[in-house]
Amino acid sequence: MLQPSRTKFRKAHKGRIKGVATSGATLSFGQFGLKAMEPDRITARQIEAARRAMTRHMKRAGRVWIRVFPDVPVSKKPREVRMGSGKGAPEYWVVRIKPGRILFEIDGVTTTLAKEALSLAAAKLPIKTRFVERIAE
Repeated sequence: MLQPSRTKFRKAHKGRIKGVATSGATLSFGQFGLKAMEPDRITARQIEAARRAMTRHMKRAGRVWIRVFPDVPVSKKPREVRMGSGKGAPEYWVVRIKPGRILFEIDGVTTTLAKEALSLAAAKLPIKTRFVERIAE
């Protein structure tokens, strides 16, 4: 699963996801991509589940790029613990996704196969997504 090897700070604030994506909003590597349409946090587990669904459907043909990396720690207190006594320990890692962000890119497969693979990946994610294709020049 994806997570940073080291971070500057152990715990992070929750924050809000405002605005639309400016960086990572266009296809850079592959021919096809999966674009986020709404803001949310995506966990490392969800990214891995989507990647597995895609690569299995493609039968390991073609190439997959993951364009997001979970670098925000989410802390959680243990079950049945009283209020107070500080913030909980980091439990899992997330990436904050803005609308318009490209999540995955695919190349080396047909359009129909790419569409099916990315729709399977989209089913593993908690947000609405759209299939995008590079326009031939």
